[in-house]
Amino acid sequence: MNRSYGLMMALSLAFFGCSGGSSSDAIPSEPDRAPEAGSGKGNAESSGPFGGSRGASGPGNIAGAASAPSAGTIVEFDLPHGAGPEGITSGPDGNIWFTEMKASKIGRITPSGRISEFSLRELERQPEAITAGADGNVWFTENRGNRLGRITPSGQITEFEELTEGATPRGIALGPDNHIWFTEWYGGQVLRWSNDKVDHFDIPSGEYSDPLAIAAGPDGNLWFTEFGTGNNIGRVTTAGEIEEFPLPTAHAAVKSITAGPDGNLWFTEPVVSQIGRISTAGIVTEYPLPDFVSPDGIAAGSDGNLWFSESRPGRIARITPSGRVTTFALAPDSEPRGVCAGPDSSVWFAESGSDRIGRIIP
Repeated sequence: MNRSYGLMMALSLAFFGCSGGSSSDAIPSEPDRAPEAGSGKGNAESSGPFGGSRGASGPGNIAGAASAPSAGTIVEFDLPHGAGPEGITSGPDGNIWFTEMKASKIGRITPSGRISEFSLRELERQPEAITAGADGNVWFTENRGNRLGRITPSGQITEFEELTEGATPRGIALGPDNHIWFTEWYGGQVLRWSNDKVDHFDIPSGEYSDPLAIAAGPDGNLWFTEFGTGNNIGRVTTAGEIEEFPLPTAHAAVKSITAGPDGNLWFTEPVVSQIGRISTAGIVTEYPLPDFVSPDGIAAGSDGNLWFSESRPGRIARITPSGRVTTFALAPDSEPRGVCAGPDSSVWFAESGSDRIGRIIP
């Protein structure tokens, strides 16, 4: 439980929440605003470098575009400097919600690009993972705050009592049982929040399994990644029964996971530059990426493919269920992280390095 926090941060990213049972009407840090939209056609890597001009073209508009944007078009929206957007999800209100890990805020962006921010009670909370709940609210984990948080569509934040000391909550997902499920990085556990209480389920490989991301699967279970020495993909039933499946590649440092359009689960392996797929029966297939890159977030798109971020070198990429990869370049300092499918059929992503929220047309 006393492993170096600095080493953990060097290897992966955090998720964030707040204080117990308290409620606050969070006031947006600034009035709702329409930021500048960087624009440009996202090119496959072989087609040329990032060419998006950033200017006052208006939210969601493509500078100089005379017709509807084509597949691969990227639009970016500025956040305040130092925001550090991390997790991102499609909310129950038709907007996109995201965490600002460095600024300790929760953000909301409309499909047209209008942004609102809501501050947590303390600067060092570090919110990271975020998901829509069955109750019409959005839920998030606080990495350093060591709490679970909830925000209503109107911006009212509730931060719940601190979890087990030093446990460090990370990934979060809505389960098929309509409860909120999340992982404890240092606790070696998967947890369920239901009826204002937390149920703990121990991971068989132990405390150093380092569970990270979690997602609902097509089989009525939840699936999670083990970033640390476990080097597994885990499955937990809604009754709390856990089974682990070892990865073929050693020290893969598996990170994000999502349900795919093909009935499988897909995940990222940033240290070994691979995308992985696991069937609900536990059969694993890995796809080495064309360049040595760091795949990070991953989500299923409206086009029947999987979309993922490459925090290095700074790209958004698409992989088909058969394993064909196409990349779309961003600015080198973008450091894209979380990815989600939006209500507008676009794929949305958080750029932690350049403090932007981006959108690409599948």
